[in-house]
Amino acid sequence: MSALVEWFALPLQFDFMQRALLVSLVAGVVCALLSCWMTLTGWSLLGDAVSHAVLPGVVLSYLLGLPFAVGALVFGAGSVALIGAVNRTSRVKEDAAIGIVFTAMFGIGVVLISRVPSETDLMHILFGNVLGVSDSEILQILAMAALVVTVVAVKHRDLTLYAFDPVHAHAIGLRPRRLEALLLALLSVTVVIALQAVGIILVVAMVVIPGATAYLLTDRFERMLLIAVAVSVTASVLGTYVSFYADVATGGAVVVAQACGFALAYLGAPRHGVLARRLRRRTVAAG
Repeated sequence: MSALVEWFALPLQFDFMQRALLVSLVAGVVCALLSCWMTLTGWSLLGDAVSHAVLPGVVLSYLLGLPFAVGALVFGAGSVALIGAVNRTSRVKEDAAIGIVFTAMFGIGVVLISRVPSETDLMHILFGNVLGVSDSEILQILAMAALVVTVVAVKHRDLTLYAFDPVHAHAIGLRPRRLEALLLALLSVTVVIALQAVGIILVVAMVVIPGATAYLLTDRFERMLLIAVAVSVTASVLGTYVSFYADVATGGAVVVAQACGFALAYLGAPRHGVLARRLRRRTVAAG
């Protein structure tokens, strides 16, 4: 028992681990909440697009001496608007528009990185640098997280109705276009929050896996939110501790922990898991 307590207590003696755990937990909670709506609306690919499209904004912010969040938010929102414009004004379907925009933006970001003399900070944005976050970055993360959680709490009912049935939402007086824009704006802010924890390349996992895991474990949306947060928080804690003891990248360890949680749900979920479905088929065939 004492060994277990020591295992948990030792990393907390270091200031950088306290910061890493705080940022990982905050990012995990916010991403988990939004991932539930991403799962229901089928916007997982869009989350991937936004996470990659913010790279040019991050590089430009670095060059101009601005907080990374500023450029990331501008390019995240701009990429979403550009995807919508390409989809509405041409024959190109939404999935193709998403692929075109996010790869183009990411390519621009890579080109800019190649022209910047010092690449250290920018490489941290690609792969995450949760162990080196500053006080100002933590304050930015907390402020953005509070904003997302507040908006979600206030607009929870409307966003849920839009996710399940946009036609019905419109019929009762809601404006689906505005709700869609709000959800996409929240996605952009959430991506910026997760950048500090896992980097641009792995952000999509943070905004997809918790919701997908919870979706396998329950049919009720309120419970889905709670399960997604629990899965994400657990993965954030385990990943951060594993990164300390195994000396591996924290962002990668957090994502692997989330993926393991999804694998367990995929196999063993009581109603929607692979094993449960096979058991039901065998029971029906035997009966």
